[in-house]
Amino acid sequence: MELNGKKILVTGACGFIGGYLVEALIKSDYSVKAFDFKNSFDAKSITHPFSDVALDKLKICVGNIEDIDSLKNSSNNIDHIFHLAARSFIPDSWNYPLDFFRTNIIGVTNVLDICRRNNCSLTIISSYVYGEPEYLPIDENHPLKSYNPYSLSKIIAEEICDIYKRFYGLKITVFRPFNVYGPGQNEMFLIPEIIRQILSKDKEIVEVNELEPKRDYIYIDDLINALKLSIECKDDIYNVGSGYSVSVEDIIKIAMNISGIEKKYISRNIKRKNEIYNVVANISKATNNLQWSPTTDFEKGIENCINYYRKKF
Repeated sequence: MELNGKKILVTGACGFIGGYLVEALIKSDYSVKAFDFKNSFDAKSITHPFSDVALDKLKICVGNIEDIDSLKNSSNNIDHIFHLAARSFIPDSWNYPLDFFRTNIIGVTNVLDICRRNNCSLTIISSYVYGEPEYLPIDENHPLKSYNPYSLSKIIAEEICDIYKRFYGLKITVFRPFNVYGPGQNEMFLIPEIIRQILSKDKEIVEVNELEPKRDYIYIDDLINALKLSIECKDDIYNVGSGYSVSVEDIIKIAMNISGIEKKYISRNIKRKNEIYNVVANISKATNNLQWSPTTDFEKGIENCINYYRKKF
């Protein structure tokens, strides 16, 4: 089945971003293989379950990104790989650094070698690589600085990609999304955690670690639109964000206003290790080279999340 003429492999297909990407690729008539752990394909475990339409067209590949043999068995006749499989929850990286290095560094090296053997192109996601901003907004030329084990693993992964690009001629597109959010995101992340507290009838006060940190947030659909463009574009590195930042306190106020629920909110005054207090993406390169720009404003994105989580909470 040729469909769109491209056969795509998505690693980490059952994750938050992976689930959305697989659905979008299926809708665009690509032939898609979804690669993830066996238990990830249990409907109860999938962060963003695949639709019945997607499941009918999707080829499921079970394996471990750290095991190159399972990747080899899943990558026959593949034209392009989206490598999304990674450990990504930053607080956990301080407690389990070895696990993060093993998955995020060995994993990307295995994928790169599969691309080298099969002569196929690659798109990877690399986030939180800039550290404390030296200037705002941050463009792709900003120095890379690790500030936790997760960001270090991503910087090393980018360096390995550069070696494969220069010495083996691989076509590799690197996207550096800022803070991704949307319906179905794991509740351990900030926005769903805030919404859960607001919607909960058992929670009288919304509590967060700090109110001040500001982040550039990108809605999941806008990120997916950018990722799809990389199938045909020349290899390069692109920031993906909104171009403006929103504080934790702003998120709480916006979510309360949209939900129609007013609660007291407080800061626990817990500072994360190496916390960064303002991040804004310069997205002009993606806009100019890919003709991409975000289309979902933050308020609309939060409204979509609230509508989703109302049914869940």
